[in-house]
Amino acid sequence: MKLDRQRALLRKVQEMEFVAVELNLYLDTHPCDQEALHDYNCAVEMLNKYKEKYQAEFGPLLNFGFGGPSREPWQWVQGPWPWEL
Repeated sequence: MKLDRQRALLRKVQEMEFVAVELNLYLDTHPCDQEALHDYNCAVEMLNKYKEKYQAEFGPLLNFGFGGPSREPWQWVQGPWPWEL
C-alpha cells in the first residue's frame, strides 16, 4: 500500500536524522575523531538520499522552499502531511 511505503520511508528519514544529530553532537566534543566524522558524512549522505526519494514519491517534507520544488498541483496541501503519519 502507498501509505505503508510512505510511513516506512518517513521512518528511514527520521532514523537517519537521529543518527546525524547524535553524531553531530558527539563531534562537537570530539572534533578529531576521524571515524565519527566518516560516520557522520555517511549518515548525512544517506539522509539526503532518503529525503530525495521521499519527496520525489510523496511530496515535500517541509514547506517554505526547504523541501525542494513542488510539482503540480501544489503538493503541500495534499495530505497526509509528514507529521500526520
